[in-house]
Amino acid sequence: MKYAQGLRKFFYILLGGGVILPAAALDLERAKEVYGPCAACHGPFGAGGKQGEYPRIAGQSPKYVEQQLQAFQSQLRINLPMYPYTRARELDDEDMKLLAAYLAQIELPTRPPVFKDSDDALARLLAMEKVMIVPRAAGNIENGKAVYQKKCAVCHGKTGQGRGMFPMLVGQYTNYLQKQIAAYLEADRPHDEEGAKTGVLYTLKVSDVQDVLAYLTTLQVAEQ
Repeated sequence: MKYAQGLRKFFYILLGGGVILPAAALDLERAKEVYGPCAACHGPFGAGGKQGEYPRIAGQSPKYVEQQLQAFQSQLRINLPMYPYTRARELDDEDMKLLAAYLAQIELPTRPPVFKDSDDALARLLAMEKVMIVPRAAGNIENGKAVYQKKCAVCHGKTGQGRGMFPMLVGQYTNYLQKQIAAYLEADRPHDEEGAKTGVLYTLKVSDVQDVLAYLTTLQVAEQ
């Protein structure tokens, strides 16, 4: 079962998210060094801020992460906290690819692990720090599903896992998604290649957006 899941993940990355090295082939020490400053905001495992003030980046599409780092560095995407980090450290293409690959292979469980009697308090604490469950958002789940599958799935995938340059939405903080949607609607952040104030989001009612957000919080799959 785990082999099949790993194989599917490999081909997803290969075909949709950009070619990245398997976790075993990553220079983990170097990757952790590059990621170090990021942990201050995004946490040691890339889970982000508990209230959505900082996004989850663990498990995110490597192509998307690399693209956003480049956008922060060039100020195509304006983000005051990220600009000095990408500029001061002068992240080069190699470091960006390494960081993106490192984040892509981090898996965050969606339910607490089953502990053994021999697990001490520290082991239990560290394991629980990786558990990430986004609370259910209010909204009409059925309408959210219908809207999402018709309007959003073509880019973000049927289960919200993302595809290529389009980010993973499932498992992301609802508050963060709301802030980004507001930025898109105000043309502070471009949503797609069609240009400012055009695209799918401008065709949705406020209630539809809320229903989509509610639907996304139902897609978190507990590990078996």
